[in-house]
Amino acid sequence: MKKFLLLIILQLIILQLITGCGGGQGTNSGGDTKSGNTIVVGLDDEYAPMGFRDKNGELIGFDIDLAKEAAKRMGVTLELLPIDWNNKENELESGRIDIIWNGLDITPERKERILYSKPYMDNRQILLVKKDNHQGIRSETDLAGKIVGTQAGSNSETYIHQNEDLRDSFAEFKTYRNFRDAFNELESGAVDVLIVDELAGRYEMSKVPSKFDPIEVTVGPVTEIGIGFRKEDVELRDKVQKVFDSMVADGTARKISEHWFQADLIKARR
Repeated sequence: MKKFLLLIILQLIILQLITGCGGGQGTNSGGDTKSGNTIVVGLDDEYAPMGFRDKNGELIGFDIDLAKEAAKRMGVTLELLPIDWNNKENELESGRIDIIWNGLDITPERKERILYSKPYMDNRQILLVKKDNHQGIRSETDLAGKIVGTQAGSNSETYIHQNEDLRDSFAEFKTYRNFRDAFNELESGAVDVLIVDELAGRYEMSKVPSKFDPIEVTVGPVTEIGIGFRKEDVELRDKVQKVFDSMVADGTARKISEHWFQADLIKARR
């Protein structure tokens, strides 16, 4: 009799362990947007002012502030996950992140793998040189014979590789994991000129005005910035777009832009 009761007790304990371990439905390591609880935003954490770390290591930035406000209005938890920008499409498609919200240019090549929101900013690629060292550069063709650098995976890199004659005219073409490394290389003299997103370049110059000069040459086409989603995540894209539109309508997006850029750079809805 005692053995029979002990067997029943053991069976009950095993049943509780099984249901306790497998019965709950939580988020996975990359965030479970289907449950509506968590949205994981992938970003380059060294791309000031869109997304970067402050002196305490906290993630801050223009796009981060926009994403936080959108998540608050959607009633979801926001997780910020730094990624290798050169591998952003794979990070998105694998499910490790749900959204790319980090100064993401809209290009035909990226549209093949990314579902975009409406564009919310314009962007262009400009040239950056050391202070008072313009090297006679007035157009793209004047880059011939120069050591030119940019960020790997950026719109600038894509444009240069699509224009082989321009690329082949350089003494050398270098790419960097992030713009911070690129700025350091320019300062050290390892490159003669950088091709950079205007937003990132002007922010860097505002911090150290004595180090760099912009050259008012637009490299490649003017582009638009949007929020990126997996191709199949139309419902999530539409939800984020709806709250972002409300942020534009009530002036919240404008205030965030003015905080970071001292100007309203948010595109008017068409």
